[in-house]
Amino acid sequence: MRVLLKVNMETEKSNEAIRNGTLGKLIQESVEQIKPEAAYFTADEGDRTAFLVFDLKDVSQMPVISEPFFLNLDAKISYTPLMNLEDVQKGLSQLH
Repeated sequence: MRVLLKVNMETEKSNEAIRNGTLGKLIQESVEQIKPEAAYFTADEGDRTAFLVFDLKDVSQMPVISEPFFLNLDAKISYTPLMNLEDVQKGLSQLH
């Protein structure tokens, strides 16, 4: 299932991770692990934020993906199912 992973990184913890050189490594490892079709980085609600769109093959992947962000950055994380245009068209074609 295609999902949007939103990672809001707590500012002090992410500042610390930048200072000690671990933030870039954590992001790189996460991107290599989930292989997103899109990855964007910005500020949201005053926090450093990552938006990653990827295929969540099984919900059992969620702890493996989420825990490094929770443990290292006190992050707030959300997963949102997404549809592309083909998915919407397929769904709409099933309406009667």
